[in-house]
Amino acid sequence: MAFKKQYLKSKPVCKVTFKLTKEEAKAADSVSIVGDFNNWDKSSTVMKKLKNGSFSASMDLPIETDYQFRYLLDGKVYENDWQADAYQTSPMSTEENSVIKL
Repeated sequence: MAFKKQYLKSKPVCKVTFKLTKEEAKAADSVSIVGDFNNWDKSSTVMKKLKNGSFSASMDLPIETDYQFRYLLDGKVYENDWQADAYQTSPMSTEENSVIKL
């Protein structure tokens, strides 16, 4: 699991590319990213499944903000990004969410 940040000079956003390897996706058929940036909508940000079985998605996010997020495998199992910038306890449960700091 990893994400790549690319800060744009032309506007106050960061292009973030999220990636999940085939092994990290645990043989999932579909993966979504849910988080503060999409109101935790399970269908809003579906990652593209690549030929090698990994998943990828890119989005432009406003800078100078922290976002909590998680990956949702097959619409059932939540998974954190273990290379996140930080972790924060979810306001909805005792589990932690991944945090990306822009």
